[in-house]
Amino acid sequence: MDPLRADRLLAIVALTFLGVGCVYVLWPFMSSLAWAAILASTCWPLLRWLDHLLKGRRVLASSLVTALITLVVLGPVTAVAFGLAENVAQLGRGITNLVNSGLPDAPAWLRELPLIGQSLFEYWQRLAHDGKRLMAELSKLADPAQKLALTTGRLVGKGVIDIALSVFLAFFLFLHGESLAVRLRVALSRLAGTRASYLIEITQGTVNGVIYGILGTALAQGVLAAIGFLIAGVPAAMLLGVVTFFFSVVPVGSPLVWGGAAIWLFQQGELGWAVFVAAWGFFLVSMVDNVIKPFIISRGSRLPFAVVLLGVLGGVLAFGVIGVFLGPTLLALGYRLLSEWTTSAAPDQAA
Repeated sequence: MDPLRADRLLAIVALTFLGVGCVYVLWPFMSSLAWAAILASTCWPLLRWLDHLLKGRRVLASSLVTALITLVVLGPVTAVAFGLAENVAQLGRGITNLVNSGLPDAPAWLRELPLIGQSLFEYWQRLAHDGKRLMAELSKLADPAQKLALTTGRLVGKGVIDIALSVFLAFFLFLHGESLAVRLRVALSRLAGTRASYLIEITQGTVNGVIYGILGTALAQGVLAAIGFLIAGVPAAMLLGVVTFFFSVVPVGSPLVWGGAAIWLFQQGELGWAVFVAAWGFFLVSMVDNVIKPFIISRGSRLPFAVVLLGVLGGVLAFGVIGVFLGPTLLALGYRLLSEWTTSAAPDQAA
């Protein structure tokens, strides 16, 4: 074999092993690295504005933007973790009180509900006057509720760690973003040629569309939650709406707010309003997260609704809490790049 070709083959093998080794080492942090890149890309205009305002003090500007990200992203996730533990404890105390004092009589309006009202009213009344049956029904829910609480706790805990690491990494991307961007452009130019700049613009637009869609959905959930709290007479309804906005940035965030309000109303003896808040939160506030969020993201990034919906749901299943941001961003970006590639290839094949 030609010595020159042998040297090249050995170099390729060595580089391949090196690349595989680097990927293997970084694999546990891939989701955090990707989310850090998304944060840096989305907040880059704000960083440049602060850097200009502070006359080139990049470290200070990066620190301020990182602090803002911590407040908007990491703060709600951490609050969700503590709020989840508190709500589980409150729910346990509420069930204990329910067992000790018994279920109150069913409200009269329950019977007026169409189709299922009479059946629900009679079932409620049987439980209210039969303590053993009430205990049996509650015991059926104990094991699934415990498993759900543990699974949710692990999910949120991992999300806190992943997002905290992402914010930490984003700080260094803010510091050295220009040099990294130049190297990225050079690498893409060698791979994509003259279309490199256009592909970067598509990437930036898609990422921004997803992030702004998530924030727009959180705003809609906050407004709907505040309206429901006002109708039910919950104290500090507007403040709770603002809290819902921040919590809605992450999965299972908004249910902690309206669920906590429903539990509080139940403990105050307002059973009807507790049921109303729970139904309002489940069918309206949470439905925005499951339906309206993919729609807003698809409109903002010019993507099919199904692609974004699969990205939101699959991202949570694949990456946990951080997947609500990462999933739709990656899937949307892949779809756009594939569309551009196939579109540009079609004229060449026709020719």
